Amino acid sequence: MQTVLDDLDWRGLVVQTTGREALGSALADGPISLYCGFDPTAASLHVGHLTQVLTMRRFQLAGHRPFALVGGATGLIGDPRMSGERVLNDESVVAGWVESLRGQISRFLDLEGEFGVQMVNNLDWIGEMSALQFLRDIGKHYRMGTMLAKETVARRLASDEGISYTEFSYQVLQGTDYLELHRRHGVTLQYGGNDQWGNLLSGVDLIHKVEGHDAHAMTTPLVTKADGTKFGKSEGGAIWLDAELTSPYAFHQFWLNAADADVMNYLRFFTFREREELAELEQATLEAPHRRAAQKLLAQDMTTLVHGQGATDQAEAAAAVLFGKGDVRSLDEPTVRAIAGELPGAELPGHTPLVDAFIAAGIVDSKGAARRGADEGGLSVNGEKIATDQLTGEIGALSPLPGGHLLLRRGRKSAAMVRLAG
Repeated sequence: MQTVLDDLDWRGLVVQTTGREALGSALADGPISLYCGFDPTAASLHVGHLTQVLTMRRFQLAGHRPFALVGGATGLIGDPRMSGERVLNDESVVAGWVESLRGQISRFLDLEGEFGVQMVNNLDWIGEMSALQFLRDIGKHYRMGTMLAKETVARRLASDEGISYTEFSYQVLQGTDYLELHRRHGVTLQYGGNDQWGNLLSGVDLIHKVEGHDAHAMTTPLVTKADGTKFGKSEGGAIWLDAELTSPYAFHQFWLNAADADVMNYLRFFTFREREELAELEQATLEAPHRRAAQKLLAQDMTTLVHGQGATDQAEAAAAVLFGKGDVRSLDEPTVRAIAGELPGAELPGHTPLVDAFIAAGIVDSKGAARRGADEGGLSVNGEKIATDQLTGEIGALSPLPGGHLLLRRGRKSAAMVRLAG
């Protein structure tokens, strides 16, 4: 019988463990309690966080008790990065981010029943600890040699900037989290990204020294593209789960544009499709890669998971519109705005003649070209063809899309979005 650890192995979601056999036995004898931590360094999670959130969902579906820790305390400190010290954010800002992340994580997990996720905040225990308690009860169990050998710490110490005591202490705080969750809730497994291995071991060792108990740790891969570049990053930055920061259309496009070399891994990491179905899809993709069946399924599954079926429908309709095949008036305002962000365009007053709008938007380069385009039946506004005599009319007299937009086209390949000023 396949266990949750077998499934995680097959999906490529296990990189390191403190002992594969011991962890497998504990999970088989379960249920166990486990946790993963998320630091509030922004108002939203991004797609890279989905590895951890959905792994928690897999443990939950297998009958284990998850705890999702959003670090109200560690978020005030910052996990050391190779690139240098983090900017310390205001406490009120971090508290707001904590609530935002708790809400996002909760959407992917069952909240009720025996295996319902429990949301915890390490500010509840770290915030109550005095400096003296921290040094006597926790710090006493840490050895400087071990802490200095941590890769990030060693690299930062060798840099011109160095590392502050604040960020150097982060690994002790994360170890404290595991100890507290072990004491309070019997948590015996912590997992996280592979760059967290040293921090995870910090907690395992602390539990062993303080309580005399064995505990487990597991890491998942840091997802990268086949070319080695960072997953979830675009030219504009991270791909966020918040629809206000990354539109559902842009989110759908991110997955739809996955490289052939990456797409099957992404389907294993991020969807709940079974082994047999993905094997058939992989074979079909090898035989007909031009159909991009794997990318389409990935985009549908992920957009529906994060934003809902309605958002997926809108994203697919928007893609059709951009290729000149769909009805632009079927799109809601957020999707129209998302398309506007993808196309060239201009903001123009309502008294602007339509011919000038086509020129300003870059669809044509002269009034003569606009007239020729209209004579040939190639110009359209919001999907409706424009006659030559309409070019002199004002754009304010036209019926706009939501948000005051007009989609201008010449044929299928040339499109722009004009927004009515005011």
